[in-house]
Amino acid sequence: MDMVRPDYEGASVAGLVPALLGSADASWLPACVEGASAVVLLVLDGLGWDAVREHAADLPVIAGLEGGPITTVAPSTTSAALPSITTGAPPAEHGLVGYRMRLAKGILDVLKWELEDGRKGPQPSTVAPVEAFCGRSVPVVTREDFLGGGFTDAFMRGSRFYGWRMPSSIAVTVGRLVRAGERFVFAYYNGVDFVAHKYGLRDQFFPSELACTDHLVGALIEALPAEAALVVTSDHGQVHLGEQLPLDPVASLVEACAGEARFRSLHAPPGAARDLLEASREAFGDRAWVLSREQLVDEGWLGPKAPGTEVLGRLGDVTLAARDPIGFADPAHQGEWTMRSGHGSLTPAEMLVPLVAARGSGQRRFPT
Repeated sequence: MDMVRPDYEGASVAGLVPALLGSADASWLPACVEGASAVVLLVLDGLGWDAVREHAADLPVIAGLEGGPITTVAPSTTSAALPSITTGAPPAEHGLVGYRMRLAKGILDVLKWELEDGRKGPQPSTVAPVEAFCGRSVPVVTREDFLGGGFTDAFMRGSRFYGWRMPSSIAVTVGRLVRAGERFVFAYYNGVDFVAHKYGLRDQFFPSELACTDHLVGALIEALPAEAALVVTSDHGQVHLGEQLPLDPVASLVEACAGEARFRSLHAPPGAARDLLEASREAFGDRAWVLSREQLVDEGWLGPKAPGTEVLGRLGDVTLAARDPIGFADPAHQGEWTMRSGHGSLTPAEMLVPLVAARGSGQRRFPT
């Protein structure tokens, strides 16, 4: 299986918002977006291109939209990809380089915005300084319980938030915002990712959730006027997980673990980075791409520009990017062990996401 490289200078999630807002080349967007009076960007967390192809019967609306696959970022995970979508910057620049990152004060759980000892994380703007949405204040329709959190502040501060509790509220809220004159609306739904992690990709729960998600997209199209466009993308795809491999073969050379199961970041004690790299390649090289910190940077996996010194320190000396449908178990973070699907690595299933679009149909009008 070949790695999929992020297309940071072409069709990738990192270029989507700048293209939609008119500050970057938009020639690679679906043709129906051109000339739209308003654009709604809907991010469906966890919906990879593989799912769209393999479950087209459960996704008749999405599968029938104009467009195709684009790449997400590396690592292919929410904590890195969502900030790339909103800021238009690759992880090397916005600074959120994984689900769990090693900072000077300890390992930060980016989604919870907490350090490993339970302390609150640092001021978000000091960790992720890049502005969202090209510095514009745009309406964001997202889960109500995400509002006010450190992670949300890190990649969407300055936005105007509209929280939803049930997915049925999304189309109503978005339709009203567009009809009130908003030219750009960002919307987010995480049901696919949640169900995939809990139940995996081979249980009936997954196609059932896909059908509900497809209904949401259909409702949004109906809620928008014909002159508005709906653009649908995702932050990453999914891999159904088998076993979680222990890090025992290299544990004596690991000072700290970060990242996530399929993109495990290993920090070596001072002076032991080369030994850790060699031991990791010997132990796991048949099941993962084993990358040094220098490879991640020099080969442009996190962006075409090298990260600054502070962000560079957040990267492990060694990264285990799973090639097989496995995870690498962090003994200090056992919550990951129960997940039935995962992402973060460089496989096509994780790296390719949809970029599809349609004009509104105006079939449903909600009272203002």
